[in-house]
Amino acid sequence: MEGSEDAGPEGKEPTKPQYIGPEERGPVGGVGVALLPNGKTLRVQGIHADDFIPMIQASSLAWVNMVVADFGMETQDIVVKLGFSDTMLPSLLRDAFSNYEDRDTELGIRIPAVEIKRLDVKAHDLLVLMKGNLVLTLHSSSITRFSQLSRYAEVYLRKLPPRMPMTDKQTNLLVRILDQNNDSNFEQLRELEAMADELSNRLSDPSTPQALLRDLIYGVKHSLVAYLNSLWRCVDVLNSLRYGDADVISENSKVLAKIAILIDDVNRHINNAEHTSQVLSSGLEVVQTLYNNQLQTVNNRMTLITAWLTILGTALLVPNTIATIFSSIMGVSMGTLFWYTNTIALATVGGTLLAYWWVRKRVIIPRSAADTGSLSIEPTHPVSKMADLIRSQRSGKTKRP
Repeated sequence: MEGSEDAGPEGKEPTKPQYIGPEERGPVGGVGVALLPNGKTLRVQGIHADDFIPMIQASSLAWVNMVVADFGMETQDIVVKLGFSDTMLPSLLRDAFSNYEDRDTELGIRIPAVEIKRLDVKAHDLLVLMKGNLVLTLHSSSITRFSQLSRYAEVYLRKLPPRMPMTDKQTNLLVRILDQNNDSNFEQLRELEAMADELSNRLSDPSTPQALLRDLIYGVKHSLVAYLNSLWRCVDVLNSLRYGDADVISENSKVLAKIAILIDDVNRHINNAEHTSQVLSSGLEVVQTLYNNQLQTVNNRMTLITAWLTILGTALLVPNTIATIFSSIMGVSMGTLFWYTNTIALATVGGTLLAYWWVRKRVIIPRSAADTGSLSIEPTHPVSKMADLIRSQRSGKTKRP
């Protein structure tokens, strides 16, 4: 165990201990920062829960951030050794919807820490436990959340008014922890925005296979849904805290107002993510419209061929039938031959005109194979708007803010 106070010998400049981040600590371990009764601060790095117990006992307010390999028996031992009940951790990890556990003298919170790599969205668990003068955070080594807060935690604790009630101090520290986690979650949306930008580029390329577009649009939309689920879980936890019903949470309206600000921030990002989801839905309609246009082109070609074959077939079959009837007449006179020839001509012309009239009357003949007028889209339709946006981006007229 390494510990140091934020004050040196008289006449010398106080020395700060070297900061040890998650990368230097290794896969497991933790850092603790405490505010002592005399107003000084203490920082401790350790591997086991026992390393932080003396610091907690000597402080008026302590924050311990532990990085664990998993939330198994080892984490259960850490929680129990630091003074929490042995049923707190199992209750929080009971199912996916267990996010808040109030035990009067202790409080447990489970919130998602989002990590996004391309279209792979993972919501790791971040546990925040509060009891007495201790705020304990537990998370896996897969995420990095509190590097900045850990670096300035001593300064933050020293700025807390000495006469501030303990619940106000703990709640302020909790708000800072939740705000740090929210900021890290919000930054993950940049990865999805990058994928959405790649999708827009592929949509603007007519040679992109439709199967690839469908898979990419679905992947981005599915990732957005998973991201939104994590934000909604955060809102549920914050709503449970906003009224200060728990005994360990402050009832000060100014402190609770900070929780309301966190809720507004999360809701604003939820609205942004939902707007992106709506744009992607319009993208799916664009792909479906392109697919329907291709089918319409093929159908137009078949319609043109069928229509003209009907007319040509009538022009060939009618005289052939009449010729077959009169073929039995041998050695006819000139008068009979005259009527025979006129009958074939009139029947051929009449049958061809009748077939042409029927085709024009009953069949919608496209002007060309590429005619897709029946699939026209209103200018105000979301698909039309997205198509216009893509065209303007390709021409360089639209700039991103």
